[in-house]
Amino acid sequence: MMDIVEELRVAVGRRHVLTGDTETRRFRNGYRYGGGAAVAVVRPGTLVEMWQVLQACHRAGMVIIMQAANTGLTGGSTPVPEGYDRPVVVINTLRLRRLDLVAGGRQVVTHPGVTLDQLEKTLRPIGREPHSVIGSSCIGASVTGGVCNNSGGALIRRGPAFTQFALYARVDADGALKLVNNLGISLGEAPEDILRRLDEGTFDETDIVEASNLHASDHEYCDHVRDISAATPARFNADPRRLYEASGSAGKLAVFALRLDTFAAEEETQVFYIGSNDPAELESIRRDILGGFENLPIAGEYMHRSAYDASSRYGKDLFVYIQRFGTDKVPLAFSLKSRFDGLTEKLGLGGAISDRILQAIFDRMPNHLPRRMNDYRDRYEHHLLLKMGDAGIDEARAYLSDRFPSASGDYFECDEKEGKAALLNRFSVGGAIVRYRAVHPKTVEDIVALDIALPRNTLDWFERLPPEIAEKIDFTMYCGHFFCHVLHQEYLVKKGEDCDAIKHDILSLLKERGAEYPAEHNVGHLYEAAQSLREFYRELDPSNTFNPGIGKTSLNLDWREPGHFTEQAATP
Repeated sequence: MMDIVEELRVAVGRRHVLTGDTETRRFRNGYRYGGGAAVAVVRPGTLVEMWQVLQACHRAGMVIIMQAANTGLTGGSTPVPEGYDRPVVVINTLRLRRLDLVAGGRQVVTHPGVTLDQLEKTLRPIGREPHSVIGSSCIGASVTGGVCNNSGGALIRRGPAFTQFALYARVDADGALKLVNNLGISLGEAPEDILRRLDEGTFDETDIVEASNLHASDHEYCDHVRDISAATPARFNADPRRLYEASGSAGKLAVFALRLDTFAAEEETQVFYIGSNDPAELESIRRDILGGFENLPIAGEYMHRSAYDASSRYGKDLFVYIQRFGTDKVPLAFSLKSRFDGLTEKLGLGGAISDRILQAIFDRMPNHLPRRMNDYRDRYEHHLLLKMGDAGIDEARAYLSDRFPSASGDYFECDEKEGKAALLNRFSVGGAIVRYRAVHPKTVEDIVALDIALPRNTLDWFERLPPEIAEKIDFTMYCGHFFCHVLHQEYLVKKGEDCDAIKHDILSLLKERGAEYPAEHNVGHLYEAAQSLREFYRELDPSNTFNPGIGKTSLNLDWREPGHFTEQAATP
């Protein structure tokens, strides 16, 4: 393997090819899942370098795993611990941060390392916003990762991350590595010329090719989500209406650049905090707003009291860190934490020492959440964070003031500090559940994390587990993007219980309710891909070179099933 490592070092420089277990740990281990071996982690600094790395890996017959911020929750950008028939190289793209505004800022061309946070800050001075400004942006997620992984986004009007304009590399049915320019920008013919022009930004509006039948966002979603009588979900991972080349590709392509729409920012926003002890009351609000409001909300985020409790305690350090240093510093914090955990693992002390230290410190700190939010936590089981903009503010204010207080619920208008705290507390939940597992190893076996989409016409949306399943769960958390009926349901399974069996039983119940899963986190290595999704992956990557095994598919060359002999598999 030294030949390929040296070739990679020539392409990107020695310091950007990582090979040791400790220094590659944060790239091989996902946020919740992963930990497989890799010959190297390569960090190209230009698109031309990324092309050279792909060529070297292709010649050497390597498994190629493309990775950006590595913030996914299902292991979709990290190697699995075992089962490949070829060695693995991880290509991390976070150094590729070039971002170009086109069409007066109404669109952008993003390189694969551009983060949502970076894009948001670039667009803010011109009054525009990216597809997502809350949620994944809180943990440093990349724009390209969102598009490739069907990320849904919390913003109701904008729907799932989607574009039909992309520049990518693939290995075709003849086994040849090809660069495909469907970016809608004339950049030349030779791959190196195309990529060099993008690296240097030497293109202008005259190079953009108009294509009236193609779109750089899900322009239909605002009407699609309003159809509250539909018996299908508003959005889900395997929805064929939004699988197109890079969009939904889940690492089966090597994406170099995307062209995406941006959106006009509201001049004024207001967060309304709604509490209720009756889930039917929240569903009634959802249906009234989607079916009758002139102005769609910006966001409508649900939290069960259990999610509030988990986030307020186990997500406190993330909340405080983001509040003080901003979202752009989160990747650095994760990197330092991973290095520390790698060192403690190497010393035989375990890999969750940092979590226990941080939790011990922040458990001793005073409550960080606003008083009115904590009061609603005590009074109400179900919480809905409704964010409206411009004309929608008065529309929601009139509706809510007429409806509340009710027999089971009430609301208040957040001031600026409360509104920011409410949304940040909601989006600290994911990390909080990981922390809960880390600090309760004696009582928790593992996390069963489900990401589901209920049909748009569902009325009885809140889950009540049967006793024979509930008794096996130590802690259950519910939150989600309520107006899309996308829910994140996470179960911390009691020590000694069978997580796979519990997951199977819960998914069976969800299937009976017409749910699709996963909704927005990609299948990763935790969900089985639907047949339509498997076919999409095989069409993109006939040789199974990129990210093999995704969606519990074959890990082997040419999609062979385990047990089939290949010459490469026998090569030492």
